[in-house]
Amino acid sequence: MIENPVNRQVDVLLASQSPRRQTLLTQIGVRFDVITVAVPEEHQSGESPATYVQRLSLEKAAAGSRRRPDLPVLGADTVVVLNDEILEKPRDRAHGLAMLAQLSGAEHRVLTGIAVCLGDRQWQRVVQTRVRFRPIETAEAERYWDTGEPADKAGGYGIQGLGAVFVEHLEGSYSNVVGLPLTETSQLLALAGVPMWMELTA
Repeated sequence: MIENPVNRQVDVLLASQSPRRQTLLTQIGVRFDVITVAVPEEHQSGESPATYVQRLSLEKAAAGSRRRPDLPVLGADTVVVLNDEILEKPRDRAHGLAMLAQLSGAEHRVLTGIAVCLGDRQWQRVVQTRVRFRPIETAEAERYWDTGEPADKAGGYGIQGLGAVFVEHLEGSYSNVVGLPLTETSQLLALAGVPMWMELTA
């Protein structure tokens, strides 16, 4: 079942519930709908962060494509990596505060795997951005957690929101840190025949 069906042209299906990815696709004028897929996000033993996000993004796209082989399906997965440790969404407040303590004053990497499947064809990329945080005081981290913003985000922060105040330096794609690297995504979508900059009409 495709979420939010509307009477308009759809060029691609997004296999993600992330509102940030939906906003980014809308930003570049992609006509899309969301398709729900069930893919376990479990890191396998010995799997590198790049391999992990590459695998998950492809599994999500492929799962959607099996249901709708007539349309391109875009899958994505984003993780924060600090000293080769994957920091995904925080489990709870204590876990979120521990993440912020780890990221404080340090450089980390944000990796996003993107994949597009159309029938038996598939295209993939992994994009990396380096981000350095300024030092974060414990009380400040607690106030940030209490805003509710970090709870559903990889690494426990949102660069597009309140968490932007922690970012001291960024090298690479900003939209990748938000959850979808737009340059590379647009390139993969173009290979699948998906146009950009289309006027969205309800």
